[in-house]
Amino acid sequence: MDAAEWLGLQPTHNPHRWFLPVSPGVSTGHRFLFGGSGLGAGIAAMEATSGRPVVWATAQYLSFARTGSIMDIDVSLVVEGAKTTQARAVGHVGGTEILTVNAALGSRDVDVDGTWVTPPVVRPPDECPLRPRSDDVQAIHSRLDQRWAVPPEGVDFGGHQGHGPGRTVVWTRLPELLEPGAATLSVLGDWVPMGINMATGRDDIAGNSLDNTLRVVNAHATEWYLLEIAIEAVQNGFGHGYQHIWSQDGVLLAVASQSVLLRRRRE
Repeated sequence: MDAAEWLGLQPTHNPHRWFLPVSPGVSTGHRFLFGGSGLGAGIAAMEATSGRPVVWATAQYLSFARTGSIMDIDVSLVVEGAKTTQARAVGHVGGTEILTVNAALGSRDVDVDGTWVTPPVVRPPDECPLRPRSDDVQAIHSRLDQRWAVPPEGVDFGGHQGHGPGRTVVWTRLPELLEPGAATLSVLGDWVPMGINMATGRDDIAGNSLDNTLRVVNAHATEWYLLEIAIEAVQNGFGHGYQHIWSQDGVLLAVASQSVLLRRRRE
């Protein structure tokens, strides 16, 4: 199953217009579109329209698309070069703009590469404890398997201990065998709000993403993804952090970053 099918993204007779039914499976438990799902839909639409893979994409979230609504996505190929396309996707429900995604797409043949960061050393997924989820709520979280990634020294684990201040590391799997690619990675790159809860120790605080930026390094196939979440700062009611997304065999797949609006969680 590819990302477009997993998300439920649908084409129209116009190759520049797509639509996304906001189903529970791409929504949060609070019944609105999950930010990573929105970015993923924009990415999948731009890739299909341009015929090129996304290298970089950023979403600005402007409003909420409620579960049960239909979000239309209009794609503009703003600049089309020999190797690179600069594009924009705008998602809206009726007359309300929900999100804007800007992206660069393409591929270049240059004989230089390297990775200068290293993955955290953790136990394999089958040796790590499950991250509990609410199976009674039909939402995107119910379509993921997650395990807290425990360091090999076996310290008492409460979310981030052993990984350093402000750092949370979690194994994540998409059981429906989502194919690798930028849209898949965008779904996995939207976990900075969870990292803020773990870093601050505050379960009474929730977060709404203001933005979500994805930089794709390698669309490498893997069963489990290792999400390394680092919170840089929380100040004035906003939190800022980033993620390294690793394959199970230690390949860096993408770097994601977010700023998050914080609020007190309602009962």
